[in-house]
Amino acid sequence: MLVLLPPSEGKAASGRGAPLKPESLSLPGLAPARETVLGDLVELCAGDEEKAREVLGLSEGLRGEVAKNAELRTAGARPAGEIYTGVLYDALDLASLDAAARKRAARWLLVFSGLWGAVRVNDRIPSYRCSMGVKLPGLGALGAYWRAPMAEVLPEAAGSGLVLDLRSAAYAAAWKPKGEVAGRTATVRVLHAPTRKVVSHFNKATKGRIVRSLLTSGSAPKGPAELVEALRDLGYEVEAQVPAKAGKAWSLDVLVAEIH
Repeated sequence: MLVLLPPSEGKAASGRGAPLKPESLSLPGLAPARETVLGDLVELCAGDEEKAREVLGLSEGLRGEVAKNAELRTAGARPAGEIYTGVLYDALDLASLDAAARKRAARWLLVFSGLWGAVRVNDRIPSYRCSMGVKLPGLGALGAYWRAPMAEVLPEAAGSGLVLDLRSAAYAAAWKPKGEVAGRTATVRVLHAPTRKVVSHFNKATKGRIVRSLLTSGSAPKGPAELVEALRDLGYEVEAQVPAKAGKAWSLDVLVAEIH
């Protein structure tokens, strides 16, 4: 199983660990694209601060993120699962998983990133600020930039099992499963049951809980239909929209009665 996650805007501090070793990151086929984005981002942030802040869409209060990006090559690195914070990752709470669940997380979870393309939770990265919606000078919109490298690498990473896609729209733009891979992909929305509306906070929190439930239960559904049954067995209310033809992803709605 491969679980596709968005990153978080907020990130923990890099700390004082050893700096980034790009060659150590998972999905080595993305290495050339990573180096290009990293080089452009560092160059941008080492130059005109106001221009960098505008390009990155940072408020005055986040001005310090520009200087942090300028030092990415020498900043300390930590496992990505420790760097990413926020609602989804708080609910997922990787640090509290037992050893077996942590091993599953290392195999199953793939976090998409405007800077790195995608990383595993055990990949060591520095804290950074660069969303998939950023348009870097010379590269343009990162969502479009990553499509070609992702198309080369991700089908192999998807293996032969279920692909559970929990990404937000901006990160889903970087890779859309196609053909046979799409047929074993399930996308998930979390809806407030009484209103049938998506509410951002509990949408993220519930997705984190879903991933945690799968990791801790050891349930490893092999396809979308099995995922629906697994989630129902874990206590979730799920409505499935089965695609009308082969080569299309399943759409699952998880209904939540209370916002928390």
